Amino acid sequence: MKCPHCGHADTRVIDSRPIEEGRLLRRRRLCDNCETRFTTHERVLESPLMVVKKDGRREEFVAEKLRGGIVKACNKRPVSVDAIDRLIEEVEVKVRQEAGVEVSSSRIGEIVMDCLFHLDQVAYVRFASVYQRFDDVRRFAQLLERMSRRARRLAPSDLAAVEVAAPETSTD
Repeated sequence: MKCPHCGHADTRVIDSRPIEEGRLLRRRRLCDNCETRFTTHERVLESPLMVVKKDGRREEFVAEKLRGGIVKACNKRPVSVDAIDRLIEEVEVKVRQEAGVEVSSSRIGEIVMDCLFHLDQVAYVRFASVYQRFDDVRRFAQLLERMSRRARRLAPSDLAAVEVAAPETSTD
């Protein structure tokens, strides 16, 4: 590894440890020439994950594109950036385990919705309304009914994390 400070080609590893649950390797290095210490990160280069769009086009999976939709769904919700990062990572891991190198955009949407259901109910509904292209109130009502049934099937310990509020009724 070339030293970023003096450009010398001979550096040595003085410490190495896995981070990000073993998916990344952090190495501390020492330049033999200028004795500067610096850090490098090493990651496995995976084959690109291809997304098959509804019209049949294929494009490379871009986590930032997914992040945009999830961030919009979580806007003004008590969901941390770290939780969003973990969700995106979880989605990518699940997709790679299931599909290998090619996955449909609809399957990615289903996985995101499943993860959002457990993270934040409002974000789940927001994402679903865009992903499933809701065009009338009836579709929202059907989604809320499915959410309610799903919440009833969860174990009692899971119910604390999943709150399904009944729609407010107005007397106006």
